[in-house]
Amino acid sequence: MTDRIGSAELGVVATLRRGVAVSPQIVQGIGWTLLLAVLAAGGRVVIPIAVQRTIDDGILAAGGPDAGRVAELAGLAALALLVAGVCSSAVNVRLVRRTEAGLATLRVRAFRHVHDLATLTQNTERRGSLVSRVTSDVDTISLFVQWGGIMLLVSTLQVIVATALMVSFSWQLTVVVWVCFVPLFLVMRYGQRWVAARYTVVRERMGGMLAAISEAVVGAETVRAYGIAARTGARVDRSIEALRMAQGRAQVLVATTFSSGTLMSNLALAVVVVVGARLGVAGELSAGQVVAFLFLVQLFTGPVQMATEILNELQNAVAGWRRVLGVIETTVEVVEAPDAVASPRGHAQVSLRGVRFAYPGGPDVLHGVDLDLPARAKVAVVGQTGSGKTTIAKLVTRLMDPTEGAVLLDGADLRALTLTSLGDRVVLVPQEGFLFDGTVLDNAAYGLRGPGGDPRRRVLEAFAELGLTDWLADLPHGVDTPVGQRGEALSAGERQLVAIARAYLAAPDLLVLDEATSAVDPATEVRIARALDSLTAGRSTITIAHRLSTAEASDLVVVVHAGRVAEVGTHAELAAADGVYARMHAAWVAQTR
Repeated sequence: MTDRIGSAELGVVATLRRGVAVSPQIVQGIGWTLLLAVLAAGGRVVIPIAVQRTIDDGILAAGGPDAGRVAELAGLAALALLVAGVCSSAVNVRLVRRTEAGLATLRVRAFRHVHDLATLTQNTERRGSLVSRVTSDVDTISLFVQWGGIMLLVSTLQVIVATALMVSFSWQLTVVVWVCFVPLFLVMRYGQRWVAARYTVVRERMGGMLAAISEAVVGAETVRAYGIAARTGARVDRSIEALRMAQGRAQVLVATTFSSGTLMSNLALAVVVVVGARLGVAGELSAGQVVAFLFLVQLFTGPVQMATEILNELQNAVAGWRRVLGVIETTVEVVEAPDAVASPRGHAQVSLRGVRFAYPGGPDVLHGVDLDLPARAKVAVVGQTGSGKTTIAKLVTRLMDPTEGAVLLDGADLRALTLTSLGDRVVLVPQEGFLFDGTVLDNAAYGLRGPGGDPRRRVLEAFAELGLTDWLADLPHGVDTPVGQRGEALSAGERQLVAIARAYLAAPDLLVLDEATSAVDPATEVRIARALDSLTAGRSTITIAHRLSTAEASDLVVVVHAGRVAEVGTHAELAAADGVYARMHAAWVAQTR
């Protein structure tokens, strides 16, 4: 169903290369950043050179200690360190600015891509996991690029410069140092794969934990209502424990590598002391050169020891980057054709021609559906649960595309129309009206299309035209009443009223309604019915009818059975016939008596 372009199998370098391609701002001006990094790294080797010159040319000078020379060397070293400090600060500033710009692009692209994905694709991912990819996974990338990135850059240059200076002092001691560290480099090369695998698991467990926690928070009312707090808590605890275990295994591997680096660093330093002393006694090295070499060894071993911590952050960041790329590179199933044209406003006649649809890995749920729905008619689609009526609604609104056949709007295939024009002409009012955190005014105003006067005035007019002014007057602050997160400050019926007003303001040609009046009180149901009459007047309307009273009031009834259109006609025609609808209606009438 989702086609991710190998993101999970990418190596570290390939992941970084692809990540930079997605967020090119990260490497903008990299030439200047590298130059500054070279100067910053060069400043760190000033101390060994200054120490060597101070000892050999100042303290152990041929004519005795030369205080002037010592002061001169100390001043030059201080100046060089100051320049290096300024360069290091500039590198950090440049990296932070470029990184934040690049990661902002990454977040925006990931977020927009999530919304471009088909509803079916989104439903295969837990919401908390998707959120973690746009938030915490990007944060791990930010942490590495802004801290680990500069450390890796400066440390690499520092190792190169330190090696060059060590060779200038003593190639023998340089060989000794490298011989000590070659085994560690080999271990780190292969250990990187193990660390990468473990941190991939860590990021997956993080997404699972966020999903479990977010579901428990959003479903708090259901948890309390059913008394399943203990069971829900245990589920969250398991996700937290799974993350702890994964994090622990990754850290154990990193700690082992870090210990190996410390061991090798101490070993190299000890060997240099012994071999350097022997070379000094033999007259091959001066006292200043031996001491300077020990400083250079520290400069060499410091980045190597730090490499394990940088590796830690690198693998964590790469794992996060893979997950973000996995979202961005998920194939968008509902796409706008390159030659798509705008759909002109009109009466909105809907036709289905040989439409078949199957969910990924499953059998067909629609079997060659042919259907013509007249313009400006109230159409009710009825059928048993799982019959395929909701699938038809999703295809008509192009939340999904058929696997075969075509859905036509005024004779044009939906796939040949621009998504913007289709969104302007076709509006879905779902069974549960989703509201964003804000006020009634804010949520209704989402339906406004283009300029057209004062939004507040237009929203108030819409509520008045829908006959909902009295309802607004009953709210604590009228149209400025906060609705809370997901609209939870309002009842289910009140949320639906706001959703109806939002759809009314959108002024679509075709309305697709998922009937939602079964769980509201009688007074609210009357309001919803009255508002729907105003909303649907003069418009093409397709209603997924869960109650046959809606079908009775419709101009046309479409009966869907086992993925096929079984019957089409008016309520009176179908009720009089001996068919699927007549049996459904008789059973419904018997239940309502």
